[in-house]
Amino acid sequence: MTEYIEDNEELEEEESGLYEHFRLSVDAGQSAVRIDKFLSNRIENASRSRIQAAADGGNILVNGEAVKSNYKVKPNDEIQIVMDYPRRELKIIPEDIPLDIVYEDDQLIVINKPPGLVVHPGHGNYSGTLVNALAYYFKDLPLFNSEDPRPGLVHRIDKDTSGLLVVAKTEHAKIHLARQFFDKTSERLYQAIVWGSVKDDEGTITGNIGRSLNNRQVFTVFPEEDYGKHAVTHYRVLKRIGYVSLVECRLETGRTHQIRVHMKYINHPLFNDANYGGDQILRGTTFTKYRQFVQNCFKVIPRQALHAKTLGFIHPTTGEKMSFNSELPDDMVQAIEKWENYIANRND
Repeated sequence: MTEYIEDNEELEEEESGLYEHFRLSVDAGQSAVRIDKFLSNRIENASRSRIQAAADGGNILVNGEAVKSNYKVKPNDEIQIVMDYPRRELKIIPEDIPLDIVYEDDQLIVINKPPGLVVHPGHGNYSGTLVNALAYYFKDLPLFNSEDPRPGLVHRIDKDTSGLLVVAKTEHAKIHLARQFFDKTSERLYQAIVWGSVKDDEGTITGNIGRSLNNRQVFTVFPEEDYGKHAVTHYRVLKRIGYVSLVECRLETGRTHQIRVHMKYINHPLFNDANYGGDQILRGTTFTKYRQFVQNCFKVIPRQALHAKTLGFIHPTTGEKMSFNSELPDDMVQAIEKWENYIANRND
């Protein structure tokens, strides 16, 4: 018998739901058998071809070491495996949607996603997504087909978050990049405008993140470790501008809405983040002129003020360290300028 220690574990924030992670403990009485056969008999919807693809990408570990699909399991082996989810019955319609391409080669593409663009279909968004755009742009590549709702995706960012995404163009690149995100060896730096003057110049926020028990559309921090997923965000204050601050956040883990949830947890919600209370006037004066100023800022940036600014990873074939940087989008720049002008000229 096989003991399931942990299965279907959520991966990183934006890639949560893109990959499955299983951990299995082999029973002491287990006879020797190929690991691809062993796993296909114990993991639902896991064909031997999917398992073999995971092994080829170095994504099956036995006692911490990568093994090939012909490895024979032994009693008390500890097995970890990461696989992409099986194909779903959802036809992707290629759409000629412009892409802001930062870098491209035969293995991958780095895209600067604008705010408002949904990454992949689902929950009522079955067209007009980044995946629809990729299906059109890569219509001649084997990895991209109309029956795969997540072609090449190894991570994702929220609809109203702007910034950098890497997309794989080959199965090898997809597996290699996915492993880096899972192992937390990729580099991801975000910039955000948050409410309030953040007291410390830098700090670390630690707290399990899970779906709110009161509202399933949002997430929250659970101080007790028996609920939610372990999450760590490191932050650094770049600029204090009166009643708001510009901060840089580095993800050590990556849970759904992690930065948005963690910043709210320390009482500094993201500016104009409707899901987490940032679309209210949380700091400042009671003057009508000030309230109108904040409303004008909300119009300038009608979304949470969050941008995926820096992305780094190891190239899946060359082994080269790749690093990309994206300038803050115009709406965030304009919001910062408005706050700077307001603070410089205020009379309160």
